[in-house]
Amino acid sequence: VQLQASGGGLVQAGDSLRLSCAASGRTFTNYNMGWFRQAPGKEREFVASVTWNLGTANYADSVKGRFTISRDRAKNTVDLQMNTLRPEDTAVYYCAAARSLSSNYIFWGQGTQVTVSS
Repeated sequence: VQLQASGGGLVQAGDSLRLSCAASGRTFTNYNMGWFRQAPGKEREFVASVTWNLGTANYADSVKGRFTISRDRAKNTVDLQMNTLRPEDTAVYYCAAARSLSSNYIFWGQGTQVTVSS
């Protein structure tokens, strides 16, 4: 499985940004796809996830109402639409894949930097 994240950049507080993760290497039936982030000096944290089959989404409290995760099964992509960005959203964002809802994330992309200036 290969995961390629893209779409990061430098934006101002209040702006929007869309990250995309291109997934390849197999079919992703039953997979759970996620976005995580890691800020400097902090541990990696969960941001959002979506089930491949039904598109059921789950969010960290810190991003609820601002971020939207979606998957496109035809294109094999998982996107993260980020609105009303805050400086505390600054981090390297990683996409990840787990074989099921109850499995650990074992496949990781290379990360894309998101910087939000105040």
